[in-house]
Amino acid sequence: MNNLPVLSYLDEFRASGPAGRLLDRLHRRPERPVRIMEVCGTHTMAISRHGIRQASPAWLRLISGPGCPVCVTSNYDIDSFIEMSLLPGVIAASFGDMLKVPGTRMGLGGARARGARVEIVYSTLDALRLARENPDCKVIFFGVGFETTAPTVAAAIAAARQSGASNFFVYSAHKLVPPALSALCRMPGLAVDAFLCPGHVSAIIGADPYRPLAERGIPCVISGFETVDILQSLNMILDQLDSGDCRVEVEYARGVRPGGNPAALEMMNSVFAPCDAGWRGLGTIPASGLTIREEFAAHDAARVFAVDASYSREPAGCICGAILTGQKIPPDCRRFARTCTPDHPVGPCMVSSEGTCAAYYQYEFQD
Repeated sequence: MNNLPVLSYLDEFRASGPAGRLLDRLHRRPERPVRIMEVCGTHTMAISRHGIRQASPAWLRLISGPGCPVCVTSNYDIDSFIEMSLLPGVIAASFGDMLKVPGTRMGLGGARARGARVEIVYSTLDALRLARENPDCKVIFFGVGFETTAPTVAAAIAAARQSGASNFFVYSAHKLVPPALSALCRMPGLAVDAFLCPGHVSAIIGADPYRPLAERGIPCVISGFETVDILQSLNMILDQLDSGDCRVEVEYARGVRPGGNPAALEMMNSVFAPCDAGWRGLGTIPASGLTIREEFAAHDAARVFAVDASYSREPAGCICGAILTGQKIPPDCRRFARTCTPDHPVGPCMVSSEGTCAAYYQYEFQD
């Protein structure tokens, strides 16, 4: 088994018009070590899929951060939801990525094999429909995601209360991105020169929440997801570093308004309140999660269902936490592509469609 191959995509990019010109601009810059962290799993996949890392100058390091909501979900939250799924009369509803994520004792797939009724849904409203169609069962939805998905979950909780669907519950493991970025900046020894900020999250929250990072001297550019978007955003970041004028810029103007989406924010904030939350690799970060407000407590699975997940622990030999904080890359893990593969994952970074290990395995690894 080899390490990651050294591939050259320069000719391909240069033949592609705008992307080639943006890449040439990167290569014409003065050489100096720069570390840029992308904090969106969709960016992670795009960078790997399109060979952006290999085509970029050697002095420019693109590192992945905590941009995958499945990956940053703590084992305690995963184990707690699995314990709830095993309770009698419960239907556990979750997005598909969570089915193969290993918990401490088992994953949701293992719980299903033990008799739990686990249903894969494509939206929170699908889970609410399950509750209405199964009035004798308690439907618990696993609320995993960032600010992108939290408003839709909030809307489902509000609809459940309004319609009297008293058998619908949500286990909220939602996370807020800006507090995690601030926590990363405080990590000893972690040198991040700039952030490539997430497009989907920013479509909800806008640009203002990143301004404290820029005030610390860390450029932030909210990027789209096409190759041209990412290369343009990298050049915008380097322009800021060259000028010393650090700010928040929106490259993804076609999807992000400066103030975000006020209606989505209002819905999210009406149902959820900030709370301290545990992140894989980052520990507990103050006010970085979302808990269900008291007026919706009847739909809060964490309050209604008493389960014990005190046994939770991280999988042995897995370095997902270090990968999510940019301290390691997947090939640094002794289990990567050996005993940890998409078919037999040890940690969540290999499972999720937005996971860094999955991206490296699919697009950057060569046996």
